[in-house]
Amino acid sequence: MFGIVRPCRHVLCGGLFKQWLAHLCGLCLALRDEHGHASRLVTNYDGLLVSVLTEAQTTAAAPRRRAGACALRGFKGADVVEAQGVRLAASVSLVLAAGKVRDHVADGDGVYRRRLVAAAAGRVAARWSSAGSRTADALGFDPEPLTLAVEEQTRLERVPGLTLLELTAPTEAAVAAAFAHTAVLAGKPRNTQALEEAGRFFGRLAHLIDAVEDLSRDRARGVYNPLIATGTDLASARRHCDDALLGLSLAVDELDLERRGLVRALLVKELGHSVTRAFSEAEPDSPERTTQRPPDPGGLLSLACTTLSCCTCGLYRPEWDEEHHKSCCSRLDCSGCEACGNCDCSCCGGCCGDGCCCDGCSCDC
Repeated sequence: MFGIVRPCRHVLCGGLFKQWLAHLCGLCLALRDEHGHASRLVTNYDGLLVSVLTEAQTTAAAPRRRAGACALRGFKGADVVEAQGVRLAASVSLVLAAGKVRDHVADGDGVYRRRLVAAAAGRVAARWSSAGSRTADALGFDPEPLTLAVEEQTRLERVPGLTLLELTAPTEAAVAAAFAHTAVLAGKPRNTQALEEAGRFFGRLAHLIDAVEDLSRDRARGVYNPLIATGTDLASARRHCDDALLGLSLAVDELDLERRGLVRALLVKELGHSVTRAFSEAEPDSPERTTQRPPDPGGLLSLACTTLSCCTCGLYRPEWDEEHHKSCCSRLDCSGCEACGNCDCSCCGGCCGDGCCCDGCSCDC
């Protein structure tokens, strides 16, 4: 389960972290129940934002159902979200994953150079695309902007002389479409424009953060990276991210939401932490880079390890993964992360577990 928004229970108040986990597990189980166990591989932290936005706009909280024990929850059961927002998140995740797999197959990247692997991946992509489209149709969502975004991204990467924001445009358009449809599901059409704006800024940030995190590896391997292709240095990329963060925050403020806490915690606060983390790790003299990790070997071994990591909810990490050196408990609890700390919110009575600190309060806990 991967993504750029990765909160922990010490950064989010207890109630908000529980809500976030309910959406995450709800997405995973929706994929399993509607599309089979293999589809759970596309579960990701960022996709569940669609579910969070949908619930935040509705008067009544999304319905929950009881789920069994899971490693990600310390082998405990939980009440997880079961609603249209989760189904939309599943659809978006499947369609985008299918497009990405097709892109890898077409380019013959890494393990996809092998004919048998490429053939199998093509069949999986077709199945995911069909499944995601069926769910999208049932929800009244047109998945075409998502499929076109992947194709357009591939085309733009072959065009020289483009600016960085021209390269991020397809990702921005795809996320904007997904975010905007949450207003339709929630019956809040007046939120559509602000959600499109928020989606564009989030898509830009997702694209840029991914480029920053992969910069050193892509440069060493001679692989395409938008920062290298456009000659953008880290300082300029950081300015683009800061501008997008500001725009995203303003767009979120414009939304008519029934429950704002989790949305602001994820799309404003946690996304800011993600930007800081990505750029601190990208700096050559950053303390986070003092521990050298073996490179990702690619090929079937890398694919198998990635699959195993997904199937174990991230508990297993290969030795080249940045989380490998951490214990299982620290991956789930991350009480030692820099953003974590003791909450001292005198203005709202402290961290009560109901998200009060993150909803309308100026304190940063």
